[in-house]
Amino acid sequence: NPSHFWSGDTQITMYQAIGERSQKNNCGLMTSMVANLALGSAICFVAFNTASSSLSSGMMAVRTAPATMPVAPMRAFHQPQMRMNSLRTNAEASLGLTGYVPYPDTTGASLTPLPAQGEKSKFSDELKATAAAIVADGKGILACDESTKTIGKRLEQIGVPNEEAMRRAWRELLFRTPNMNEAISSAILYEETLFQNAEDGTPFVDIMKSLNVIPGIKVDTGVRATFMDGETITDGLDGLAERAQKYYAQGARFAKWRGVLRIDANGAPSMEAIEANARSLAHYGKICQMNGLVPIIEPEVLMDGAHDISVQRWVTEKVQAATMKALSDVNIEWEGMLLKPNMILPGTDSGTTASPEEVAKNTVEGLMRTLPAAVPGITFLSGGQSEEEATRNLNAMNKLYPNAPWKLSFSFGRALQASVLKAWDGKPENVESAQKLFYALSKANGDAALGKFEGAHPATTGSLYEKNYVY
Repeated sequence: NPSHFWSGDTQITMYQAIGERSQKNNCGLMTSMVANLALGSAICFVAFNTASSSLSSGMMAVRTAPATMPVAPMRAFHQPQMRMNSLRTNAEASLGLTGYVPYPDTTGASLTPLPAQGEKSKFSDELKATAAAIVADGKGILACDESTKTIGKRLEQIGVPNEEAMRRAWRELLFRTPNMNEAISSAILYEETLFQNAEDGTPFVDIMKSLNVIPGIKVDTGVRATFMDGETITDGLDGLAERAQKYYAQGARFAKWRGVLRIDANGAPSMEAIEANARSLAHYGKICQMNGLVPIIEPEVLMDGAHDISVQRWVTEKVQAATMKALSDVNIEWEGMLLKPNMILPGTDSGTTASPEEVAKNTVEGLMRTLPAAVPGITFLSGGQSEEEATRNLNAMNKLYPNAPWKLSFSFGRALQASVLKAWDGKPENVESAQKLFYALSKANGDAALGKFEGAHPATTGSLYEKNYVY
């Protein structure tokens, strides 16, 4: 019973057709497809022979027709049927579901009720105001929510030990950069940082609030392997309502959850992976809204692979569409959420590149097909692009689509920090120069969020790509 996912009396009935372990659902997709084929045949028979029997009786015959003929489900990538049956069984077992049905069962044997209208969050007005503030004109998000393990890898690159004092010193450098709030509206934090104090004892949250920078929090607990080889689902729903309340009390006003999908020649992403990650993103989003946090919905399609830009766009649109459907099913408040998608780029192993204008066209036009205009803003992830590429691609979007229905902004991690980390090098005497560079990078992206970035880019690093990136 998924109704325990958030507070209130709302009872969630979405996905009952795939969530219930009952005999009537065991036929799953096979039953639905056979029934539809039979329905079409029956209607054609009636029309062609001008039989005296009515259409309703023909439909009744379809309702009672046994669905026993094996029908292979359609897939984006064709594989041997035995392989697909094995994947389906494994996917269902990993989720604890039976009878995966991506579309409603039309046989009438089992009908999924329309989700109840549900209740609005008591924080509804606050959510809308926070979401709008995060994507204020010329501003974006500093994503510094790397886990202790991931930030350790970054510190190792400059010969700095992964110790609490050094992690604190690095993040204090960022938060105390003079005038950083001119282009940074908010920052996503790791839990350690949300409850951490600066060297002088001032809570980081208080430093951020004094600059009108909104604190946010990463709430997922990482990914686990499932489905076909290399596919994952994100964990963290257990106890999320209680954690969200704790984070809100500490001063956080938004949250982030990352779903990760990949493209490969073996058939990834599978429909099961798309559906499962969409549903977990939706449940996370609703839980956060009910507890005062604006959810940033991040369905990332990795840039890994040899595919071209058209495949990246096609898969990303499918992922985004599934995510929007799942969000609708939980009655998300669109005005109180933000989307953090990948930009549309060719696969890293494709041997091709795309101009900022090509990236802008494929990215924004794809979003126009999937994302409701009610969502106030899009905060793009950099996804392994170089600092300069991420800025110029964002700038092209805002120049080419100044009248897009949503703000087109940024939520960059590596693309705001890589050069700064290198400039700091773990040395106190380098703090001031590193902060000046951080300000310049922030301002460049703030200008790009207005379509006004021009001239040389302040970055000092190149590609930031990491295969199968996790954080």
